[in-house]
Amino acid sequence: MLVDLMTVEGCAVTKGTYDVPLERSNYLQLPPHEDHCTEDGLAEWLERHRGKRLAADLFSGAGGLSLGIQTAGWTVAAGIDFDERALETHAHNFPGLSLNMDLGNPEVRDRLVELLLQVKPDLVAGGPPCQPFSRAGRSKIRDLVRNHGRDPQDHRKQLWRAYLDVVTRVRPRAVLMENVPDMGLGDDFAVVRIIEEKLEDLGYATQLRLVDAWHYGVPQHRKRLILLARNDVERFDWAEKLGEHVSLRDAISDLPKLEVEPRERVGDRELPYKEPRGLSSFARLMREGAEVNVIHDHMTRRVRPDDFEIFSKYMDSKTLYSDLPQELRRYRADNFTDKYKRLDWGDRSRSITAHIAKDGYWYIHPEEHRTLTVREAARIQTFPDAFRFAGTRSDAFRQIGNAVPPLLGKAAALAVTHIEGTPANAGLQPHWRQVRDELDRWAETAREQDGWYHYPGPDMLPPQAAVMAILSGSRMKPGELRDVMQTIKGMKSVTTKVFERMQLQAPTKAARDKLSRLSPLIDDRYAWRDEKKHDVPNRLGFKPAEEALYTLLLGDQDLLLVTQGALRVGARVNASDSHRTNRLTDGRVDLVRLVGAGANASLRMAALRVIGNDFCKSVDPGCHWCPLVKRCAGKPPAQDLYSVSYDTESEQDDQAMPRTAP
Repeated sequence: MLVDLMTVEGCAVTKGTYDVPLERSNYLQLPPHEDHCTEDGLAEWLERHRGKRLAADLFSGAGGLSLGIQTAGWTVAAGIDFDERALETHAHNFPGLSLNMDLGNPEVRDRLVELLLQVKPDLVAGGPPCQPFSRAGRSKIRDLVRNHGRDPQDHRKQLWRAYLDVVTRVRPRAVLMENVPDMGLGDDFAVVRIIEEKLEDLGYATQLRLVDAWHYGVPQHRKRLILLARNDVERFDWAEKLGEHVSLRDAISDLPKLEVEPRERVGDRELPYKEPRGLSSFARLMREGAEVNVIHDHMTRRVRPDDFEIFSKYMDSKTLYSDLPQELRRYRADNFTDKYKRLDWGDRSRSITAHIAKDGYWYIHPEEHRTLTVREAARIQTFPDAFRFAGTRSDAFRQIGNAVPPLLGKAAALAVTHIEGTPANAGLQPHWRQVRDELDRWAETAREQDGWYHYPGPDMLPPQAAVMAILSGSRMKPGELRDVMQTIKGMKSVTTKVFERMQLQAPTKAARDKLSRLSPLIDDRYAWRDEKKHDVPNRLGFKPAEEALYTLLLGDQDLLLVTQGALRVGARVNASDSHRTNRLTDGRVDLVRLVGAGANASLRMAALRVIGNDFCKSVDPGCHWCPLVKRCAGKPPAQDLYSVSYDTESEQDDQAMPRTAP
C-alpha cells in the first residue's frame, strides 16, 4: 500500500507574491520493496538469490540506472546514495539494500566495500555526481564561491575517485559509469582517461562513448557520457540504434487531459486513466505493471494568470521568449531567449534536468496551457507508470531530472551482459592499451632521431617549445624547420646570439618575422625558468593553438591537441567519420582512445599530430609509413573533401583547427 502522509486537500497553501497560491504538495511516503533487506539481513537475502547475477548501483539516486540494469537482466542487490528522498524511492522500487552513505568518506567507503565483497556483484554501475562538471553547475559553484564563501574544491567533483576505489577493491566482472558529456569535454577527458587507464591496468577492456539517448528510445534530446568495462571479453558493442525517434505524442498523449484554470490546482496524485485506441508501443511499455484504469502523479504547478495568457495566446513550439509582448515578460529577453519553451508533439523533449524542480518553463505542454506534470516528466525519462517517487512534488521532479533514463541504462548494460562460457578475469590484453604501447615505441624512436623537436622529452625545454609553437603555422619545409631548431637545441633561454643564429637559418622573411615575436624574452633568463614557463604564452602573445602546442611539447600537462590531422587519425583508426562530423565531441572521444593517460599521454598526442600532418593525409595518405596502419580499422577514401587545403605542408594542420579544448 502507498501511504500519503497528507491528503491532497491537506496541502499547505499560502498566498505568495506570484499571483498564485504557493503550495507544498503532500508528502508521498513509500513502503520498502517486498524483497528489500537491511545490512543485518544481507546474508539471508544473498542465500535466497544464490545463482543470480547481482549488481550494485553507486550514486543511485531514485534508480533510473538501477531500473535499466534490472531490465537488462541483473538483480539489483544494492543502491547507494546520500539523498534520503531518492533512497526512499529506490527502496520502494527495488529489492536488496538501499544505503544512505557518503562515499566521499573513506571509512564509510570501507564499510561499503566489506558489504559488496559479500555480495560479489557481477556489475558495479554508477554516475558520480555531475553538477560540478556541467556548464550550469560550474557557473553556480563559481557564484557560490565568489559570493558565499564556499570552498571552491567542491568535494563532489572528486567522487569519481571514490567510485574508482570501490571498483578497484571489489573487482566486478563489468563496470558501467555514466555522466554528463562535460565531465569529459570540460577537462580534456582527463578524469575519464585516468579511470580507463586504471581499469586497463586491472585487466579490463574499456569503451567510452558519447551517446544520444533518443537512439535508444528516450523521447528527448539528451547526450550522455558512458564508460563501459569488462574483464571477460575484449570486444563488445551496443545494440543497433533506433532509426526513428519516439515523439512526445507517442510518449505522453495518452495521459488524461487536465483542467487548467489560472491559480487553480492542476492534476492530482491519482486520476482515472482510460487507454485510448491506437496506444503507441512506447506508451504500452510505460503502462506495463501499472494499476489498471489509474494514473499516478499526474500533477504540476498552478498557472499564473499572466503565464496562462502567454501560453494560450502567444506560444507555439517555435516561439522565443523574446517574441512575447514586452509587458508580459518578467525576465530580460536578451539573457533569456529560451526561458519559455512549448514542446512539440512531433519532436522530442529538451533534456529533462533537475532544474524542472525549480520551474517548468522549459517544458510547457505541447497543447495544454501548463507545464509538464510529474508523470509526464517521468515518461519522458522512460520511467514506467508503476514507478513511484517519494516525497513532495518538487522532490519527485528533482529525482526524475537527476536520473539516468532507464532505457538508456538498459542499452548500456546490455553491452556488458554476461556471455555464457566466458570466465571473469580472463587475463585480457586490452586492444587500446596495445595500440597505445605500439604508438609509444614508435614515438620514442622518432624522438631519438632528427625530429626530436616534435615531441616532449629531455631536449624539449621552454625555449624549444616556444619556437615550435611560433613556427607551427609557417610553410617551412621539414629540412628548413630542422635547421632552425638545431640552432636552439640544448639552450635554456633565448640569448641574442641564439636568436641571431635562428634568424640566419630562417628561410623566408615571414619565418624571420615570426621569430621576432621572441623579442620580449630575449636575454631574459629568468622568464624561461621552470617556475615561470607557463607565463611564456601570455608574454609572447600566443594564440590559443600556439599555447596548446607549447603546453603539449612541455609534456607536464595532459591535454588533447585537437588539430584536424590528429582527429583524422583518430577517426580512421576507429573507422568513423568523426573528423568531419561532431569533431569536438565524438572526434575527441576517438582521439582519447589513442592518447590514453599517464606519463606518455603527451608523447602519444604529439605523435598523433605528426602522423596526421605527415602520413595520414586527406588525399593520397602514406599508409605504408604510418605506425598505426595495422591497427587502422577504416580505409581512407581517395579524397576527403573536408580538409584538402592545408595538407601540403606538415605544419599546416595546426592552423586548420585553431580551437583547442576549453
